[in-house]
This record gives sequence, C-alpha cells and structure tokens, in this order.
Amino acid sequence: MARHRAPARSHARSTLAATLTVVLIIVAAAVVATRRAWPEEARVGTEETVGRSQPASATPTPSGPTPDERLAEALSSVTSDAPGRVAVSAVDVETGEGAAVGDEVVFATASIVKVDILAALLLRAQDDGRSLTPQEEQWAQDMIRSSDNAAASALWDVIGGAEGLTAANERFGLTRTTAGAEGLWGLTETTVEDRLLLLRVVLTDSSELNASSRAYARELMGTVVDGQDWGVSAACDEAGEALLKNGWLPRTETGLWVVNSFGLVERDGRRLLVAVLSDGQPDQEVGIDLVETVAERAASVVVAL
Repeated sequence: MARHRAPARSHARSTLAATLTVVLIIVAAAVVATRRAWPEEARVGTEETVGRSQPASATPTPSGPTPDERLAEALSSVTSDAPGRVAVSAVDVETGEGAAVGDEVVFATASIVKVDILAALLLRAQDDGRSLTPQEEQWAQDMIRSSDNAAASALWDVIGGAEGLTAANERFGLTRTTAGAEGLWGLTETTVEDRLLLLRVVLTDSSELNASSRAYARELMGTVVDGQDWGVSAACDEAGEALLKNGWLPRTETGLWVVNSFGLVERDGRRLLVAVLSDGQPDQEVGIDLVETVAERAASVVVAL
C-alpha cells in the first residue's frame, strides 16, 4: 500500500507545482500588460522622478536663442559702434527659414524703389495683355542696370506715379511701403520685410507676375553695371549668382547718406533673399561697408539654421 501512496503524493506535488507555475505566468503577464497600458508620459515620469524633490514636469529646458536673437548677436559687434541705423532680413527661398533685425523700422528707399517701378510696369503690361514697348524696355534696362534716374522718372509717369505704385504694391501684398509724394520716388519709404516680399514677387514663383515678366526682372537684376554690384552680393559664394539692386542717397537736410541693397544670393548651395537698409551714414563708402558686413553675417546665420 505504501508503495502506491508515494507515487500519489509525488503526483500531487507535481500538480501543485504546475498550477503555481501557471498562476505566476498569468500574474506576470498581467503586470506586463498593465505596464504597457500606462501612458508613455506616466512611465517616463515614474522612472525619472525617483530620488527627485520635484516632479519631472517642472520647468522645461530652454530651446535656445531664436534665429532673430542669433542674428542680433552676430551683428552686435558691428552695430554697436556703427553710425546711423541699419536693418536686415534674410530668408532661404526653399525652406522659409530666416532671421531679421529691425524688420519694422521704416527707411527711405533711394534707388531700390526702381524694382518696385519695374514690377508695377510689368504688372500693368500684363493687365493690358501686351509686351513692353521698345522705349519702355530701354528705360527699364537703364533704370535697373545703371540706376538711371531719368529713366526711372519716365517709368514713374508710365505706371501712374504714386497712385500706380501703391495700387501695384497692394496687389503684391506690400503693406509697409509708402510711395514718395510729388514725384519724389526716391523718398518712398519701406521696411526690410516688404523688400523680401517684393523680391518674392520679381524673383520667385510666389508672384502676381507671370514667368516671362519674372525672367525679365531676373535678367536685369543679374546684369547691373560694374561699380553698382556691391551690397548683398558680399554674402554670395564666389561661384554663386547674385541678383540685386542698390540705392544710395545723401539727404539734403543732414548731409548723411541712405545706403540700401537687396536681392537674391547663392551661398552654400542655398538661395537666399537678403535685404539691408541703412541711413545716417557719414558717406557712401562707410554705408557700403556696413551693408556688406551685415548682409554677409545675416546669410551666415540663415545657412546655419
């Protein structure tokens, strides 16, 4: 009899062990399932708050300086001792990444308004369903390539003067540009942000102008005469393309200079729109040096974003 009960006890132990094993497996599975059901933030918080006096959801780590702050820092050594005022805006055409300093400050345009006049002329011709006349083409070429003032005055009349420029700029989305009164187109006022908007109109697909009008504007801005190709071109690679228009004007009441430059430059394989506006400069050369330094640093900041 004893020999028969011993196997029975052995069988009972085996059955109990198997049952316990099954129970442990079920419990373990339930724990794992419960843990997986916890929200991710709850699991991370549970792990990270061990030994802390404050919860992990305390003040987040700062993300670092903004692009505008980076640009301001890059320009601080230049603008701290620079005469007059200066503002700059730069943006990558493809990515939209950019930075600006002084983007709401208003400046006189001087001759950079000639790009506004060209854009208004091309828009008017489009609306009329015609090409530019040979005379208009000659005036446009002289106005942009060599900054001829007589040609600009002639086309100012063609587009309808200040009213015509204002109407065109409204269609282009420029909201901070005010046309010069009484035929004084060089005293049109603008901001660097409006300059970038205008560059998009004449040089990119985001435009009221058609492809042929934009191609014409690109051709003229890419072939300015020697001696007028300074400015934002300082931000361009040696082998890169620069399309630009500059403006310079001594103010009668102060003798101080307005020196401006804006356009498209290629740098490190990127296409950048850059605008630099300045005033209160003691002479043209000082203004040019300032504009070129600011343009180069702004482009460096944008390509590093």
